[in-house]
This record gives sequence, structure tokens and C-alpha cells, in this order.
Amino acid sequence: MKGGLQAGLEYRGVDGAQGPLLFLRGVRHVGFGELAEVRSPSGQLLHGRVLDVNEAAIVVEVFEGTAELSLQATTVRFLGHPLHVPVGREMLGRIFDAFGAPLDGAPKPIADDTRDVNGVTINPVCRAYPSDCIQTGISCIDGMNTLVRGQKLPIFSGSGLPHDRLAAQIVRQASIVGEEQGFGVVFAAIGVTHDVAEFFQRSFQESGASRNSVLFLNLADAPSVARLVAPRTALTMAEYLAFDLGMHVLVVLTDITNYCEALREVSTARGEVPSRKGYPGYLYSDLASLFERAGRIHGRPGSITQLPILTMPNDDITHPIPDVTGYITEGQLVLSRELNNRGVYPPVDVLPSLSRLMEDGIGEGRTRPDHSKLASQLYAAYAKTKEIERLASIIGNEELSELNRRYLQFGQRFERQFLSQGDFDNRSFEATLDLAWEVLRPLPDSELTRVTQEQIERYRR
Repeated sequence: MKGGLQAGLEYRGVDGAQGPLLFLRGVRHVGFGELAEVRSPSGQLLHGRVLDVNEAAIVVEVFEGTAELSLQATTVRFLGHPLHVPVGREMLGRIFDAFGAPLDGAPKPIADDTRDVNGVTINPVCRAYPSDCIQTGISCIDGMNTLVRGQKLPIFSGSGLPHDRLAAQIVRQASIVGEEQGFGVVFAAIGVTHDVAEFFQRSFQESGASRNSVLFLNLADAPSVARLVAPRTALTMAEYLAFDLGMHVLVVLTDITNYCEALREVSTARGEVPSRKGYPGYLYSDLASLFERAGRIHGRPGSITQLPILTMPNDDITHPIPDVTGYITEGQLVLSRELNNRGVYPPVDVLPSLSRLMEDGIGEGRTRPDHSKLASQLYAAYAKTKEIERLASIIGNEELSELNRRYLQFGQRFERQFLSQGDFDNRSFEATLDLAWEVLRPLPDSELTRVTQEQIERYRR
């Protein structure tokens, strides 16, 4: 192989190619993650990054794929720095690909800066504890699984469930109540089909949410390695908006399962020893490198809140992707196929859902004093309703006591009035909590053991 022994020189010819990967021997002074320019025999300029560095060979993943390359005539030049993407305030309201190139037909925006796509690790000592909440306008989230600024709260969905509708509604309605500080949304669609991408674009433009949003689209027919870059590009933009411009930023990443599939594909091409279901053993640490970029920093006014969405293969919540995600994040929202089949939207199953930081973002001065205990009462009553439904399936409704029939009435009201709402039904915290008291009306006061008598007198009467 021709060329020198330092980065920045051009090397002609490669020693092997497999999938999106190129293998080169005899290259020195090249670092992990370093950007490379790959020129095909026809003169086409491709881009890649160093994926592995060892004594035997350098592995370069080519973003556009290696189908047009030949071993002898391909040239590779290492640039001496990792992948950088443009960031700037002018990018708000625009649509970009996984590498920050415009997709909306408008001119390239003037960037304030370019940043390393891998971000900068936040020193744990500098992290501020997540507090205060974000209003999504969706009762099952705001009332029972409140989203807290700086939190990582994934949505566990399944194939065919309306997670795309839910994501679009959250982007349209999410807001900071009672504060004038800037609020923005960074949305990354990872490996989505053309119709889904068009749905997101149309939804954001028609609702006006695109003005304070940045949309990054990675389509399903794009090279798989671009899926590994898309969420990092989005998070790099979010970090600039939050920690340089002082905005509160909500980052929506969908679909993390597509990202993990691309990670498995690249791992297989590298010949790595597979772990559970063929995913690499570093699946946990790789996902953590994405999710841990959320949070708040002492002395900085902004925050990054993540809402990653993943589809569980075969609705299996023990699958490696939701399994490791649950260990990294602070809770989960679980969509139910049963509720969806009954026409409930959004079909959030509140019993396995959880927001571990909810208590730190609600209550007096934030939402309402009765919020915490009222949410606990809804959980308790709905859990008991499910037990009574199982009993009724055995003995029949006619054999149930009057109190049990009241619980069934509560369950119907809870699902049809509290959980269900329209795509453009934007409920305030006040409206959600008032509705919670309303759906509890069939139950006598003696059954409301999670709320105080003072709250019953104040809010129920």
C-alpha cells in the first residue's frame, strides 16, 4: 500500500471490503472515530469514519456503502479529526439528513459552529438533578407519568401501534408552563419509511410546531451506517441549543430499534462475537452513550429531555433492546395492543408504565398539591379494576357486589375519558387533574384511601 505513516496522507488500494466496511493494513497514527474520505474508481467522493484500530488492520465504515468500490483502485484519506456537524439557531424550523445536510430544498443555513458528533461527556459532578416538568397535553403522561426536564423517558411500543401519532402529538403540544425561557424540539427519525417521514413533516408544518423544531430524517433506504450517526447528530444540535443558547430542549428519537439493528449489522460485518439475539456485547454501553447525553448542568439555564421510542420485537418487553434501555433510563411508557384494539388512543398501559422522577417535578408550585396522591389513587383503583375484570370473566358480572360493579364503571370511565383523547386535544395540567377526580366519581369516599380527606373536600366536592 502506498502512502506515508501519518494521518492526512492518501492511501491507494484497500485490503478488504465487507458490507459497509473497508479494511486497510499498514496505516499508522490514525485514531478511533477519525473521519475519512473515500474516493471510488469513478471519482465519486464518499465519507467514512474509523471504526476499529488494531495492529492487524484499520477498519473504516463507509456511510454511503462500498458497493461501487474496488480493492485496487479505491483511495482513502484520513482527515485527522472526528465527524463534525453544523449547529446554529438558523437550523430551527429546518429539515436535515443524518449528517446535517438540508432536505427541505432551502439553502444551507449559516452555522454558528461545527461540533463533534460524539459530543462531550458531562462530568457527573456538574450534573444538576432533574426537576420541574414539561407539559405534553396528554393526560396519561402528565397525570400519571409526568415528564421531568432533564429526564430520559422511553416509549415501549410494538409493530402497528400508533407510536408515530403519539410522537407527533407530543411535539405539537409539548411546552413549559409559566416560563418565558425558550423551548425547542429536536426530532430524529431513524430508519423510517418514506410515508412515515412525510407524515412527520406534514404534521409539524401544519401545526406550526416546525418553527421551534429541528427535524433530522434518516430513511429506511439510506445506508445502515447512517442510522448510527442520525441520533448523534440530533443530540449534538440539542446540546448546542440547550447549553449554548439556554433553551429547554425535548429530543424525540424514533425508532431506537432501527438503530440497534444497524449496530448489529455492523458488528456482524466486523466479525465480532455476538451476544443475546446476535446483538453486540456493548449494546448497553452504546445506548448509554446516547441516553446519557440528556440532563441539566449546574450554572447553565438549559436542559435536554429525551423521549426515545422503540418498537419491541414480538411485543417482548424482555427483548435485549427494551431490557437494557430500562436499566439506563428513568422509567418507561408502555403502549398496549389490547387497548389499541379497543379503540383507546393513546393506548398507554399505565400499570407497567413508570416515571421515576415524577415526584421531583410535580406538586405545589409546579402543578397542583393533589397531583402526587391523586396519581397514586388512579393507579390503585385501576389495578383493582383489572382484578375485578378477571373475577367477572369467571363468575359473571351478575355475581359481583355493588362495589365491584362501581369499580368496573370507574374502569370504563378511566379508559374512555381519561386515557382517550384526540390527536389535537391539548389538556392542561389543571384539566387533566380535574378529569381524574371526575372519573373517580363512581367510587365512594371510603375507597379513596390514597388521597387525604382535605383533598376530597377541596377537589371532589
